[in-house]
Amino acid sequence: MTFGVDFPSTFKPRESFDEGESQNLKETWGLFKETIASDEAGFFYANSNKELRGDSKRVFEKFRHKKYFVHVGIGGSSLGSSTLVEALGKKDKKKNIFFLDNIDPEETYDLLSSIKLKETLFYFVSKSGGTAETLAIFSLVLNQLRQEGIDKEEWKDSIVCATDPNSGALRDLVNRYKLDSLSIPSNIGGRFSAFTPVSYLPALFAGIDIDLYCLGAEKLKKSLLDEELKDNSLLKCALYLKSLKDSKRINQTVFMPYSSKLKLLSSWFVQLWAESLGKKNSFSKENVYEGLTPISAYGVTDQHSQLQLFMEGPRDKCILFLQIKSFKHDFELKSPFEEEPFTKLNPHSLSDLMRAEFRGTLRALEEEGRPYIHFTIPSLNEETLGMVILFFQSLTVFMGQFLEVNPFDQPGVELGKKFSFELLATKKEEEKKSHSKEGFTYV
Repeated sequence: MTFGVDFPSTFKPRESFDEGESQNLKETWGLFKETIASDEAGFFYANSNKELRGDSKRVFEKFRHKKYFVHVGIGGSSLGSSTLVEALGKKDKKKNIFFLDNIDPEETYDLLSSIKLKETLFYFVSKSGGTAETLAIFSLVLNQLRQEGIDKEEWKDSIVCATDPNSGALRDLVNRYKLDSLSIPSNIGGRFSAFTPVSYLPALFAGIDIDLYCLGAEKLKKSLLDEELKDNSLLKCALYLKSLKDSKRINQTVFMPYSSKLKLLSSWFVQLWAESLGKKNSFSKENVYEGLTPISAYGVTDQHSQLQLFMEGPRDKCILFLQIKSFKHDFELKSPFEEEPFTKLNPHSLSDLMRAEFRGTLRALEEEGRPYIHFTIPSLNEETLGMVILFFQSLTVFMGQFLEVNPFDQPGVELGKKFSFELLATKKEEEKKSHSKEGFTYV
């Protein structure tokens, strides 16, 4: 199979179960299949929705003349998109694609002052249409456009929104000002939106073939749904992680691709894993405080920083490695120097060194008895990245079933938002009182 999965010889997944375990496993598997086929979770089959791709291509053709593309979103409304562009974007195209994924005033100033607003397409992404950070950037961008002489009648030439098809503040603005828009299906949350226009439009601006990207996910589905559970890599990985948690208290998951182009994939995984699995309450109990803590890393850079901890620190981590077997470009390491460090490298290439360091890390982990899962793809392209994305989305949902938590909600995040708005309201009231004391009256 193009997408490979392997485990260390010291920690193999279980292959036999007693009758009760087998029954529980079948029930969990059945629940997973029901979940991905339900109206409440549309991520698994989103890649086969040609209408979503067609709409994205239509908008791209209308605005492809724009020199700059600025994607405004936060969390799941940005991470999948930036991962795609960083991993697969054409070098000459992605240099003019920017992601505003925070509300840092300094970063926002630096970006807006470095581009020509009249030559820019702003892509505002919010599933709910009411994300405070996205609306804040929307407001200040409108102010900047006004200063450039771009009035509300012309906003439609500079703005596209991606949001819920029926409701929310962004949808209201789309309707009011006749803006172009793309729909995020109501049953797909932000962190599961990598196969929606959230990612499609920036991918098209970066020169990425979104049809091949979706085809890769489609090719993987057969193995993900394999009824021969002993041969199903998705199930084996979930069982492995669950057994490590239950029997060895390993509750931290390191995601470590060996590729600089996939550095942002680690950030994408961290949000997916943390927001989906970290829950206070389970389906049947309250105050369980469940979850698996994700850690972002990438090779070989983190061999010289975090690996020491992974190798000899607390035995509470499982590392998920993602290896690219073959690179498109390579460099010979032959040099004119006769010193031993150079002569050792002379017969080899840069990719030889990367593979050797990766294999050495696996061997060292085995020597220390540290668990890991080794994922492989033959090369990095649209199809293989589509496979990777769908696999880890599916693994996250399956782990949610095992941990008996809802992988699609985020009540802790919502509570933080509630308090943030309360603080803003309190600050406004305090300002009113302060001005009133100084002799001012608010109308």
